[in-house]
Amino acid sequence: MSKDFVAGIIGIVMVIAFLGIMLWWVTILPLAIIMAGVMALLIWDWVNTLRYGVTGSGH
Repeated sequence: MSKDFVAGIIGIVMVIAFLGIMLWWVTILPLAIIMAGVMALLIWDWVNTLRYGVTGSGH
C-alpha cells in the first residue's frame, strides 16, 4: 500500500504541475473549471484505489 501511496503522490504532484503550467499560459475560465474537475476525479480515484484496491469495492 505504501508503494501505491508514494507513486500516487508523485503522479498527482506531476499532473498538478503540468496543468498549472498549462493554466498559466492559457487563462480561460472554462479550462480552469475542467482542470479542477479532472483533479477532483483523479484524487477521488486515487483515494478509492488506496481504500479498496485495484479491483474496487464490489459495488
